[in-house]
Amino acid sequence: MRLRLRQFRPRTGPRQHRVVQPGQPLRHTTLRAPEPIGMLLGDHDGLNRLAGLFSFAAYSRHTIVHVPLRDSLPPDEGVGELVDLVLAHHTLGLRPSAWPELRRKLTDGTPLTVHTDEARTDRDSTAWRERHERTDNRDELRHATHARTFFLFGSRDVFAGTAMSFAHAAGWGPLQKGVAKGCSTLMTALPALVQPPGGGHPLEVLVCFKPYPPYAHFRRPGR
Repeated sequence: MRLRLRQFRPRTGPRQHRVVQPGQPLRHTTLRAPEPIGMLLGDHDGLNRLAGLFSFAAYSRHTIVHVPLRDSLPPDEGVGELVDLVLAHHTLGLRPSAWPELRRKLTDGTPLTVHTDEARTDRDSTAWRERHERTDNRDELRHATHARTFFLFGSRDVFAGTAMSFAHAAGWGPLQKGVAKGCSTLMTALPALVQPPGGGHPLEVLVCFKPYPPYAHFRRPGR
């Protein structure tokens, strides 16, 4: 997949960071953080580009991927505050508390075009899912919510697995019943979120497909 991005090189103290954003906003995709259930609601374009962004993040260990979503067009369903999404490898050591300062410095970005390798992403996703079925697997998505931003910290393989989940949602969402009338449909959930200690309702982020209004423009594939 070809992704058009904007690249930033903000500096905090002696350290320079690399941050990328989508070149164009995902206008019809929104995210609500899990409290304990969150929702990512998107159209085909948004879910498809998120698949590409997770794939890019998987193989970019020194890059922060920032997906501005809190200013997207608000959906007509869901409860909770809209938040942005940030992806980073856990080895990068990004602290959520440091993000607001970094975000303020995201000015004067430069255009960047990258290509993702779907075959490699699928291969690493399959390897991760096979390991994830074992009870001793610890390759999970750590997460935090801070400053209206939902952070996901992971490894190459868990990001690859998440990319394939979004690709499935983007590809099969338009085929589901009711979507042509504007109904949303649950496609998957973010995999392997680290759960807080103490039990209770598990934290989840549901991934749903929904075409953007007016719905008269939407045609299910094959129709």
